[in-house]
Amino acid sequence: MGREAICDCTFDGTVTKVKALLESDELILRGDIHLRAPLHALHHVRVESESLCFNLDTGPIRLDLGAAAAKSWAKKIKSLPPSLAVKLGITGKTVRTIGPISNPALDSALSSAALISGRNPDIILAYIDTPESLAAVLGEAKAQLARSIPIWLVYRKGPGHPLNETAIRTRLRANGLIDTKVASVSPELTALRFNLPKQTTVKP
Repeated sequence: MGREAICDCTFDGTVTKVKALLESDELILRGDIHLRAPLHALHHVRVESESLCFNLDTGPIRLDLGAAAAKSWAKKIKSLPPSLAVKLGITGKTVRTIGPISNPALDSALSSAALISGRNPDIILAYIDTPESLAAVLGEAKAQLARSIPIWLVYRKGPGHPLNETAIRTRLRANGLIDTKVASVSPELTALRFNLPKQTTVKP
């Protein structure tokens, strides 16, 4: 369950009473100020005296929660797990996408990239769902993989799918790539990252 409090809120030079709700992934303010902000959008989160203070793109906000609540709320906000964009390492990077990227979590993460482009990417993000789509991705990305550009392969979790983790690892290791990271994308999708070690060539 989330936390809630009735408190004074200072924003844009105005102090007003609001109902503040701290949910698992967002902060909601109701009253004269209406706000819904994802917790990862709250910057410079801190406690000043008995207030929770943080910055948004629209400016600084102060919530007079009382010392104990302010510390508790700040701790929860700061202990958030890293965003998917951070886990994938695509924030501020040029990302090449291959395959249908239609998952909302991936769409949101890709909004943190500097550029979506097939030219000179820093990293590749590919969706695969069959052995054939995996082979096609390896063919499309061969030249960039040969330059040690890392690739994330996104696929469906659990049994009963045409492609699983073992098959992916076996195929890519046979091509000289090594798996370096794993990331949960959503309840349905997961991802493996592979890198081509230096002095290795990708097999056709």
